[in-house]
Amino acid sequence: MTTIGFIYPDHAAEDDYPLAQRLLGEVAQLPVAHIYGTDLHAVDELRDLGSEQRLAEGAAKLAPHSPSAVVWACTSGSFVFGHDGAAEQVTKLSRASGTPASSTSFAFVRAAQRLGLRRVAVTASYPNDIAELFVQFLTVEGIDVIRMSSAGFDTAAEVGGLTDQHVLDLALSGDHPDADAVLIPDTAMRTISLVGAMEDALGKPVLTANQVSIWEGLRIAGVAARSDALGELFRHWPDDGTPHGW
Repeated sequence: MTTIGFIYPDHAAEDDYPLAQRLLGEVAQLPVAHIYGTDLHAVDELRDLGSEQRLAEGAAKLAPHSPSAVVWACTSGSFVFGHDGAAEQVTKLSRASGTPASSTSFAFVRAAQRLGLRRVAVTASYPNDIAELFVQFLTVEGIDVIRMSSAGFDTAAEVGGLTDQHVLDLALSGDHPDADAVLIPDTAMRTISLVGAMEDALGKPVLTANQVSIWEGLRIAGVAARSDALGELFRHWPDDGTPHGW
């Protein structure tokens, strides 16, 4: 069985990964390695969290699993470097892990491209200044953010403690009638069990941080997986089993 490793900051919603593994029918193992730093949603702290040294530590922790691909499962800890900096971050992570690599920020972009999304709403848990950096990242990739809302949570721990109803309410309140989809960018938020309910309530695709991170890991590892339980994104693997973009 293919193994896809995820480097995850601290502890918050990492239980989304074994849940997704079960929902996908055990097509791949999805081990999580933790790295540690402050969980504050602030630029300097996030840049430290996503530094080359910390990600190399995460890659070393995943090495015993012999992963076929590695994903930096942190949206803010990637887009905070800007588009070029986030691309360099992925290149260095690939070098450190010896595997194809990506990050949650690029996972959002590739997932949006797969679904043909052009105009999106972003409902972020971060403070406004951090959320704006995500909008800038998407804009560089040609994705038009027609509405951005910010819940203003200062730490990942606060986000990890949100109830299912609170997460659903954030998704609903962040929508825009002209948006092709709603994007929810924080791997500290538990969303894997809620994607279907959010899409049913909104009537459109919803992309969440842990969902797209897992999809991106499967994609770059060349593993095809379909699941009705994980939203519209996971219903679009080609019928011949060919992974997206491969």
